[in-house]
Amino acid sequence: MNVEVNLFSVFIAALITALATGLGALPFLFTRRVGKHWLSIGSAIAAGLMLAASHSLIAEGFNEDTWLTMLGMLVGLVLIVLAYRWIDSRGSPHVRELKGADARKAFLIMGVMIAHSFAEGVGVGVSYGGGDELGVFITTAIAVHNIPEGLAIALILVPRGVSVPWAAFWAVVSSLPQPLMAIPSYSFVTIFQPFLPFGFGLAAGAMIWMVFAELVPDAKEDLSSESMGALIVLAFLAMLGFQLMIS
Repeated sequence: MNVEVNLFSVFIAALITALATGLGALPFLFTRRVGKHWLSIGSAIAAGLMLAASHSLIAEGFNEDTWLTMLGMLVGLVLIVLAYRWIDSRGSPHVRELKGADARKAFLIMGVMIAHSFAEGVGVGVSYGGGDELGVFITTAIAVHNIPEGLAIALILVPRGVSVPWAAFWAVVSSLPQPLMAIPSYSFVTIFQPFLPFGFGLAAGAMIWMVFAELVPDAKEDLSSESMGALIVLAFLAMLGFQLMIS
């Protein structure tokens, strides 16, 4: 059934995708084990989920413009390294109950996810520029895809002492650029569409760096290399299978 597409409907659709990210924290309503071993397990799972998300972003970007996607990845790498050094030079911020290295890690992951959300918000707006059926499909896919991304954020925050409601809140905050970017990209689809590959690459480059610079070392603290590798691959495969089911 066709529905009228307007700025309000596009905003609501993109807002739903952002709110869906908060659902990723729900599993922690049932378990909040915070031992060091579980911190390492959570980091390994988050690493696999983020690698799979990066893979999807790169694949989407390559479908549009390979070189622009690769340029975006390079810029994303440079920006995340500069952000890391800037945070180190100023001292780690406080994120709710977190401080020190934990707060820095949470801050960087939030920044990476926000960059990712900017690209996805443009994707929602551009898709509605092609009609309501395409827009609904892309919005649904992104909303469902956002749930495990919210889980990746919760896996970092909750085991380190952040409450489940606040973890869900920060997960939603990380996706707020989606409704904010959907409106201008829908209104000026021909202007925004060429920049999508760069945006996808930028988010992917920053995310891959985050995996290997922060999450993998955390995972190795209380896991063997074999266990860590197995968890990362299993999480990666689970996310890929999830994406295939909704595509």
